[in-house]
Amino acid sequence: MTDQERLAGGVVSPVHGRGGAGHGVVPAQRGPAGAELLSAGPGAGRPGRLRVDARRNLARVLRAARQVFGALGYDAPMEEVARRAGVGVGTVYRRFPSKEVLVRRIAAEEVAWLTAQARESLYGGGAAWESLAGFLGRAVASGAGRLLPPEAFRYAAELGRVPEQRGAEAEPELPGAAGAGAADADPRLLLQLVAALVARAAAAGELRPGVTVSDVVLVLTAAVPVHALTAGAGDEEPTDGQLGDAPAQRLLQILLQGLQAR
Repeated sequence: MTDQERLAGGVVSPVHGRGGAGHGVVPAQRGPAGAELLSAGPGAGRPGRLRVDARRNLARVLRAARQVFGALGYDAPMEEVARRAGVGVGTVYRRFPSKEVLVRRIAAEEVAWLTAQARESLYGGGAAWESLAGFLGRAVASGAGRLLPPEAFRYAAELGRVPEQRGAEAEPELPGAAGAGAADADPRLLLQLVAALVARAAAAGELRPGVTVSDVVLVLTAAVPVHALTAGAGDEEPTDGQLGDAPAQRLLQILLQGLQAR
């Protein structure tokens, strides 16, 4: 059953075969590294596959790009990505001929991960508020929300008022897609799922009146300044996917309290 059919029919189904995956640390490499192809050459190992060192450099670049873009935004220079990855800028450009290509790769993978989390929260059978809060907690902990493409904010604004304010029958229609992978990378699908989580919490009386999908998207992008996270931790940088730092936990709790009905 597609997401469109589930939302149209109000079906809440259990999630099968997940085993709780995705609730912890977000992988440094979301995309399938084995699918990255390279022409065979001397020392290339198995024909058609990236060499071990090339795969390692790719993983470093993608991890660094998430850190840099998450902290500085998508306007950050490629030179900073290369510096954080510990490779030359030429290495970055060999894998990604322009920054736009790298940005599209990162944004698509983060949106797809968030979409999977939102779907699991919506159809996982949890209570309305716990489902929404759990999704937001995982999104903030992973840092994926800070890597949403700019158009996601426009889509959120276009959704207007939360569905509960328009009536339950006005659930927005999900965009069609030929394949699940392509659909999951579409921020419109992510926001439709988020809108459904918001509508359910509002219908249960657990969401503060007037809260919109755009407000929830702002929580997705919540971030604590790096200097606050690393205060007293020496030169150690915060680990990806961790929300164990007190400032980050405190920020999330404040934001959730602002959304929850009293």
